[in-house]
Amino acid sequence: METLPHDELLASVGRDYYLDNQSKVQIAEHYGVSRFQVARLLEEARSLGIVRIEVRSPNAAQSVNTAGLAAALGVDRVVVSADAVDDLEIREKLALAAAQELMAAARPGFTIGISWSRTLDRAARHVTKLPTCDIVQLAGALPVAGSGNSLELIQHLGKVSGGSTWPIWAPLVVENAATAQSLSRQPEISEALTRADSLDVAVVAIGAWTPGLSTVWDRVDNAVRLEASNAGAVTECSGRLIDKDGNEVHSGLDSRILAVSLKQLQNTPQVIAVAQGAARADAVRAAIRAGIISTLIADRELITSLATATEEPV
Repeated sequence: METLPHDELLASVGRDYYLDNQSKVQIAEHYGVSRFQVARLLEEARSLGIVRIEVRSPNAAQSVNTAGLAAALGVDRVVVSADAVDDLEIREKLALAAAQELMAAARPGFTIGISWSRTLDRAARHVTKLPTCDIVQLAGALPVAGSGNSLELIQHLGKVSGGSTWPIWAPLVVENAATAQSLSRQPEISEALTRADSLDVAVVAIGAWTPGLSTVWDRVDNAVRLEASNAGAVTECSGRLIDKDGNEVHSGLDSRILAVSLKQLQNTPQVIAVAQGAARADAVRAAIRAGIISTLIADRELITSLATATEEPV
């Protein structure tokens, strides 16, 4: 028992008992102590914080007053994803919630539009059934290492629904306005962008116009970032920028993207928006003011931040 520093002993005993499922008798034999001493060591490890025990309720998200928060925010519905332990798991829980919302919202003959993000890429994989619908790609491709892409997403949803698909065979952000204009005149791309005029449901992701919180931010140069920021951009949705008051922000980015317009999203009866993390709270509020969110799906951290600002209890 004296061969290890005392705090290391506490950690080692804690691992043996809580992680490796060894009994107190087995641990006592290994360290040459009594099982009563093992019990005291475990108690000490917990009291010092060397061992931390956390119990998560599978229904914890249900404790949030989602109806009250939705009313305070001015949206139809707020969905809190199940609790998770890290960013990757949070994204997976958000994706599952988004897939469930989409499957519940879809009706035969609907036109469904979906943008791309890492979360929505995962969400598509969780969609297992849809009535016969047309599926419209709302933003050009924006590949991210380790993820699929928007074309694969559209193809999968089209296969599940058995309806027609309207892909955008181009990147979201192109080099210049001339390239964007040329691509947008191609029949397949033009038809997809036009189909966004008649969406019944759209599924989008909300990003914040700051480093690390928008995949588009990383695809443009510093001049565009600075121009948009100086114009007041706080939110990015499918390449469209919004200021804190919900107004569209115009910048050099506008002429270089191939994506649904804010007006098309504003005219869509139901827009399911996904967002993650308290750092996107201002971005979500701006998107709500812009009128492009009817159902908000968010993790508990973001929901708590939004509720605190609206003084809505969680």
